Amino acid sequence: MPTRANAAIRLSPNRTRRLRTLCLAGGVMLLTSGCSVFRATEMPRGSLIEAEDYKQLQPGVSNRADAVDLLGSPTTKATFDDNTWIYISMVTVPVPASFPGIKKQQVVVLNFDEGGTLRSMRTLNKKDRKNVGMRGDITPTPGTKINVIQEILGNVGRYNPMQNMMGNGGSFGGATGPMGSNNGPGHGGAGNTLP
Repeated sequence: MPTRANAAIRLSPNRTRRLRTLCLAGGVMLLTSGCSVFRATEMPRGSLIEAEDYKQLQPGVSNRADAVDLLGSPTTKATFDDNTWIYISMVTVPVPASFPGIKKQQVVVLNFDEGGTLRSMRTLNKKDRKNVGMRGDITPTPGTKINVIQEILGNVGRYNPMQNMMGNGGSFGGATGPMGSNNGPGHGGAGNTLP
């Protein structure tokens, strides 16, 4: 005859089914709670500029100080022209196993004359961007060309713990590498040098 303790542990089939469903739903919620399945978190980046701020700047009237007061310091300046200021802002969203995706992008370009007066102002957005592709070419670099044997034996004789104990640099190896050259990487020379 079953005791009261055993009867309390037994669950009816309906209760068992509800408990399984509840556990399954709880497990699914725990698994998806840390993921950005429902909505990706937008992340603002760069100089956050509002349209009402940069529209207060007037070409021919405003100057660099006005731009700094309204917009802050620029994100960057043109590479060869200190009179071109660039303010970049964007909103990115994380993309799994990739770079963040750009949801919104805005660039404000201010051109000043030599006196510091605003000459022109342009605004660019995501539609104005240009994708830059990578080239597969190899860039030649000047330096010493060494063969496989020199690469393998390049450090032989270079390190000599007894070198300072001997009179003129020691007799265990020297300043030259195994092939008699004293330049190039790993050969006891000064490394790659340009004339």
